[in-house]
This record gives sequence, C-alpha cells and structure tokens, in this order.
Amino acid sequence: MRLLPVFNALGLMLMFFSWTYALPIATSLYFADGTWIDFVDAMLVAFVSGAALWAATLRFKRELKPRDGFLLVTLAWLLMAGIGSVPLMLVDEHLSFTDSFFETISGLTTTGATVLTGLERLPPAVNLWRHELNWLGGMGIIVLAVAILPLLGVGGMQLFKAETPGPMKDTKLTPRIAGTAKALWSVYLAFTIACALSLRVAGMGWFDAICHAFSCLSLGGFSTYDASVGQFDSPAIEAVLIAFMTLAAVNFATHFVAWRGRSLAAYWRDGEAKAVVALLAVSTLVCTVYLALRGVYPDFLASLRHVAFNLVSIATDCGYASQDFDKWPIFVPLWMLLLSCMTVSSGSTGGGIKMVRTLILAQQGLIELKRLVHPHLVAPLRLGAMTVSQQIAGAILGFIFLYILAVGELTLFLVASGLDFTSSISAVIACINNMGPGLNVVGPAQNYQSLSDFQKWVLAFAMLVGRLEVMSVFVLFTPAFWRK
Repeated sequence: MRLLPVFNALGLMLMFFSWTYALPIATSLYFADGTWIDFVDAMLVAFVSGAALWAATLRFKRELKPRDGFLLVTLAWLLMAGIGSVPLMLVDEHLSFTDSFFETISGLTTTGATVLTGLERLPPAVNLWRHELNWLGGMGIIVLAVAILPLLGVGGMQLFKAETPGPMKDTKLTPRIAGTAKALWSVYLAFTIACALSLRVAGMGWFDAICHAFSCLSLGGFSTYDASVGQFDSPAIEAVLIAFMTLAAVNFATHFVAWRGRSLAAYWRDGEAKAVVALLAVSTLVCTVYLALRGVYPDFLASLRHVAFNLVSIATDCGYASQDFDKWPIFVPLWMLLLSCMTVSSGSTGGGIKMVRTLILAQQGLIELKRLVHPHLVAPLRLGAMTVSQQIAGAILGFIFLYILAVGELTLFLVASGLDFTSSISAVIACINNMGPGLNVVGPAQNYQSLSDFQKWVLAFAMLVGRLEVMSVFVLFTPAFWRK
C-alpha cells in the first residue's frame, strides 16, 4: 500500500516524459530518415503506460513523505530509462534490451558510455534522441518535472533534495521550489543556446552543433561520431567546448546569482568555483609539461592543445575525447581519472565526489594533523566564510565511505566476471562519476560494446548510484527505510 502513492506520481511523470519524443519525431520528419513512426509508437507506449499507472493508483494519491522522495527519484530514473529504450529497439531490431537500456541510462545519467558503433551512420532522430537524453538528465528531469508539474501533489523539496547534490539541497534561489527549478533551467537553456551558436561559428554544422551543445552543457559526452570530438580536428571547436565544459562544472546557482546581479562577483565569492578553475589550470600545465618532456607530441603547443581538451573533458566528467589518451604515459590518464572523482562543483551537471566535499575533507584532515601537535586545539571547520558543522562533516565522511565501498565492490564484480583489473576499475570510476571512457577495453578509442550483459548491468547500476549521489540509492537498501 505504501508504494501505491509513489506509483501514482510515477504515472504522471511518465506521461510528461512521453512528450520528450516530440523533438526526435520532428527531427525524423525534417531529415526524412523514416524513424518517426518508431518514436510515435514509443511516445504512445510511454503515455499509455503512464496513464494506466496513474489511473490505477488514483485513489491512493496523497502528499508524499520525505523518505518517499528517494524512492520516487530512483524508480523514476529506472522507469524512464526502460521506457526510453523502446525507440532504440524499434529502430534497430538487433539491439538487445540490455544494450538499449545501457545506452539510455547512460544518456539520462549523463555518463556518455556507449555500446553503439557507426554513430555517424545512425538516423539523425536517433542521434538527437541520445543527446536529448543527456540534456534532460543534465539538470535532472525530476527537477524539470517539479518545475512545470506542480499538480503532481509530490513534496517538491523532497524531490529536489533527493535529486540535487551538495549544498544546493538547502539553497533556495527563489521563494518557491518550482521557481528555483525554473531559474536553474533558464540558465541551463541559455548556456545551451550560446554553446550551439558558438560551435556553429567555430565550424560545426547545425545538427552537430545542437547535439554537442546538449551533451556539453549536461557534461554527458555523447557525440555524433565514433571518433568523438577528434572527428573535427579543430582547435576552435575544442576551445569552445573547453569553455562551456568549465561553465557546466560550476554550480548553476552561482551562474544564476551572477546573471541576476549582472556581476561576475558571484564567481569570485564562490570558493568552490575558484578551486575548480585553479585545479584544471594547474593540472593542465603539469600534464602538458610531462607529455612535452616525454616527447609524446612534436612541440609544447600541440601537447597543450591535446592535454587541455582531454583533461578538462575527463576532469569535468564530460567524457569527450580528441586523442586516444589511453596510449599516453600512464601518469596522465590516471591523474585524469582521479580528477574526475573530485573536480566539479556541487550543483553542476557533473558527477563524482564534488569539489565542496573535497575542500571540507582537506580542511578536516589539516585540523586533525594540527591536533596531533596540539591535542586541545579548538578549530572550527570553515568553507570560506561559512562554518561547517560536525554533522555535515560526518555526513561527508559517510558519503566518501559508501562511494569508495561502491567502487571497490563493483570493481570486484567485474574482475570476477573475467574483465581485467585496469579495465574494471577504470570502467567503474568512469560510470559512477558519470564520465564515460575508461582505460584499456573501455578506453577512448573503444566503447562498452564488447562487455558481457552482466558487466553492462553492473555498470548501469554504477551510473545510477553515481547520478543520484550514492546515498539516495543506498538508503533504499536499509531496513530503517522500510519500517513504518
């Protein structure tokens, strides 16, 4: 009985999700690729399924409790990924449900890990659908639903807290939660349009520019070519993408405050944003010098170009590639994987531990070192001008423990299934950080197609856990969650 009110809200969300097929239908009609009927069928499946679920549970509708938000968010992502798989299977009858689900949840979680090859030969509507999934998942389709569907009768703040990471959970940009979601989506949409226009000016065609703008601002990393951004071999395009990937790695609340105040001062006051930019700049310089000294590229400028793009892409959890960095000296790709765990801001479209948690843990570590010398030291934990409570510090430690535990356990599952250790751990890190390419078998010159069905389901779970910030999923496995 307790699940029925959640199913009622899920039915409404699924009916809303069905309208996202309108864009690929229009694209199919414009390019005459013949897939529009498949997307119409998928739209009807989604809408009818949602309507049936909503109608069957209508008498159980009620305002959901805070804990129901976590259940609703997790089930919504799984259900939408399942329904989103339908058009892929209709277009390609040889594509299994496992591969279709993997591709769809990879899109929705903004992971960008693909099992498809010959991307440039896909029908334009299918390619656009993949990138639209990236874009919808970037800011969170749940936040979008809360913003425009207040009739859900769902506690908006509970959904918002379950879906959004870090300090944004307790930050309202506007008095109402729907207003906050709309404000964030307005900034997100404006940046997406600006990115598409910039890519067009830099030399991309309109279709590629729109698709890559979707996957760039969402830090999703899907591309319209197997060679990813390397297909274009354009310093101008890479420069545009570096700029917008960096913007997407910053808290969108900061962007909104800067836009509303018509001032860049908001970025200077955001210590997390400054740390993100500083870490990217220093890492790019160090790795460029390292590759230059090792003679990987003929000159320093070539090293700088390729390191800057690929490092920023991986560190921000976007996942584009312009070079096969798996063939670089191992220090650089390993450092890039480490950066993918901690670089992006909370409230951005990226994944991983997030910079704010990294900064707080680093401060906590320094305080503990000082206490070894001065046992009676009383030192408040601060993040900029804000004092961080021990409750928050404890929650962060709990999050880090579960994050590391998840990486370790999922890696062991893959190793036990026969995948080599480097491929296993890099694939898990890439998926739980929603970043995309790993190393070896899943490197930037490869994709996830060669993995077994079991391995793909393990990594699909890693994507979901990473996108919903670990605890939002793991709390469902605790007995306390299910007690009355």
